[in-house]
Amino acid sequence: MSQTQTQSVAACWACGVPQEQAQHFCTNCGKVQPTQALDYFSFFALPRKLVLDTGALEKQFYTLSRKLHPDRFAARPQQEQELALAQSSLLNDAYRALKGPVARTEYLLSLEGVELEEQSRKATDSAREAGQQKQQIVPPDLLEEVFELNMQLEEMRMAKKMGDDDPQLKQDLESARQNFESQLAAAQSEMEELWTAWDKAVDNGDAAGREAAKQKMVALLNRRSYVRNLVRDVNEVLS
Repeated sequence: MSQTQTQSVAACWACGVPQEQAQHFCTNCGKVQPTQALDYFSFFALPRKLVLDTGALEKQFYTLSRKLHPDRFAARPQQEQELALAQSSLLNDAYRALKGPVARTEYLLSLEGVELEEQSRKATDSAREAGQQKQQIVPPDLLEEVFELNMQLEEMRMAKKMGDDDPQLKQDLESARQNFESQLAAAQSEMEELWTAWDKAVDNGDAAGREAAKQKMVALLNRRSYVRNLVRDVNEVLS
């Protein structure tokens, strides 16, 4: 999707005065406007950038939350109540997607047409409930470590079933957990550099730079997701 978006103009449903696409309230009569096909960045009148002023975002969220609170519209016509409720719902969704840097990155990539390996938490949860493991691509440099870890996890599961205690195996799994947690920390640092690279490319109109940053973010998020699941598996076995 293009970084440059055309702001459509629609007439206010109450007074007929033209309103820009991201307008929440009519500039003339103050009535709540219908929700439009906005992305979450546009909802907050923000560029599609990854380093945001989260304090300003939070302040805007709470300001709009107060203005759209259902109690303010209890005595208004049904249409206006419904419009306010729709705007409030979209506000909450947009804020949840943008307030955290990783969720913001995942959302921006979805706007760019990217589907991460583990984008759908619902699919992952459903698979686990059915006793299945949602398949992810193992990062090539982790193949040997993952093979060894899976063997250790299976050994620990069997030992627990048999009521056995294996201190060395526990120590090995603790070491593996620390290793993967260190990898998560390193991935976070690398991701922060990519956020800056993306924003710089956006500011400079650098399509090639934006694409390069996007591809690296996709690979890193998929790796981060995979490693996070390894840590989860170790925690479950050691608990």
